[in-house]
Amino acid sequence: MYQAQLRWQPISALLALALIWGANMAIIKIGARELAPLFMAGLRSLVASVCLYIWMKAKGTTLFPSKSVLLHGIVVGLLFGSEFGFIYVGLGYTLASRTYILVYTAPFFVALGAHFFLEGDRLNPWKAAGLILAFAGVVALFIGDLGSFSLSTLPGDLMALAAGAMWGSTTVYVKRYLSHRTVPLQTLFYQVFFSAPPLFFMSIVLEHPLVSSFSLAAGFSVFYQCIIVAFLSFLLWFKLIYRYPVSLLHAFSFFTPVFGVFLSGALILGEVISPSLIMALTLVSLGIVIVNRRPKVKSTLETQA
Repeated sequence: MYQAQLRWQPISALLALALIWGANMAIIKIGARELAPLFMAGLRSLVASVCLYIWMKAKGTTLFPSKSVLLHGIVVGLLFGSEFGFIYVGLGYTLASRTYILVYTAPFFVALGAHFFLEGDRLNPWKAAGLILAFAGVVALFIGDLGSFSLSTLPGDLMALAAGAMWGSTTVYVKRYLSHRTVPLQTLFYQVFFSAPPLFFMSIVLEHPLVSSFSLAAGFSVFYQCIIVAFLSFLLWFKLIYRYPVSLLHAFSFFTPVFGVFLSGALILGEVISPSLIMALTLVSLGIVIVNRRPKVKSTLETQA
């Protein structure tokens, strides 16, 4: 039975993940100067798979406990690969700011899916209000850069929205079908291992050249994506999924684009922190507090009344 509220330990872990994932977009852009994005995503999954396989063998962890687990693992990998395929291809049609907002609709898909498919993780007015408030913070951050709507951006917008749905679906699917049958190591292995082939296939079909050069910066980008993100941070994420309600966990993902703008813009690119960033952080923080609000326990007299 997982815990219904988040205490400071998982909250600290989630904030650390948001920082790591927030910096990842800038790191990807650095690597994309020399490596094709989809190829880089496939390489990330492949390297992380090798690391996980070695670790699992060393710990004596079984790769596939049963045939049904293998099937569910393939589904999780395909969902994960599709998510990043939609993101990278969609970025060619729409603005990155629009992509950020649409991909981070994932908590809404998670909350909706958890309400119908996961026991003990029902949507309530407080969760709904907190999610809407946090998402409003993300919108406030990017509202000045959304650009005008046109049919030319529609394919990219739909792909980004599909990526958010895929991300949310993956989380709910893992919680429903794998969290009670596997350990986090196994689930993460399925995600990265089975996502590598479709990512490489899409890269070969859609991208050319795959590698234009390979500098120290590109090497750091690959290391960060493969080891820090796909291996270590995803492993921590799955450990949290196994212990806590996914609707609460995904609410914290709203911090990722906010931290991403702060890290990529202010620290890496030297951009000025705007009032919209402060507003976004305030709204997101308030939304997270509301989502994670602990319901008041009725007294014995109130219960018996």
